[in-house]
Amino acid sequence: MSYKNQHRLKKKKVELFHKEMLDKLGVSLFDEEGEVDIADSSAGKVLLMGGKPVAAFFDNELFPTIQGLLSIQPSKAYVTVDMGAVRFVYNGADIMAPGIVDADIAIEEGDLVWIRDEDHGKPLAVGRAMTDGKTMVESSSGKVVKTLHHLGDDQYR
Repeated sequence: MSYKNQHRLKKKKVELFHKEMLDKLGVSLFDEEGEVDIADSSAGKVLLMGGKPVAAFFDNELFPTIQGLLSIQPSKAYVTVDMGAVRFVYNGADIMAPGIVDADIAIEEGDLVWIRDEDHGKPLAVGRAMTDGKTMVESSSGKVVKTLHHLGDDQYR
C-alpha cells in the first residue's frame, strides 16, 4: 500500500495516543518515546511504526489494525467467535450473535472492538459493536458487530 503526506508525530501526540490505547485495550501499541508517523492511505489516516500500519482512524476514532493487534496482547474490547465463524469473518462478514462464544462485558454499543478466534485468540477483524458485550453473548440471533477491517482485506498492509 502506498502512503501520502507521511510525517512524524510530535511526542506529545504519541503520548496521547498511548494513553488512549491503554484506556481502550489495557495495553498500548505505542512507546511514549517511540517514533510514530501519520499518513494518508486509500482507506484513510493510518499510524505507522517502522513503516508498518499499526493503527488507523475508523470513523475518526483511533484503533489498532490487525497488524497492530498481532503485536500486542489486548485484554479489553474483544469479541471471541467460534471456529465455524472464522472463514466468514476472514472474508469480511459482519459478526452474528450465534457465532459468539465470549465478549468483554465492558463493551458498549458503538464501541470499536476486535474479533478473535476461539482456539488461538488471534485477531480476525476490527468492527463497531451494535450492542453491548453482555447482550452479544446472550443473544441467539442477529448482527452484533459491523466489520470495518478484516484479515482478508488489503487495507493497512
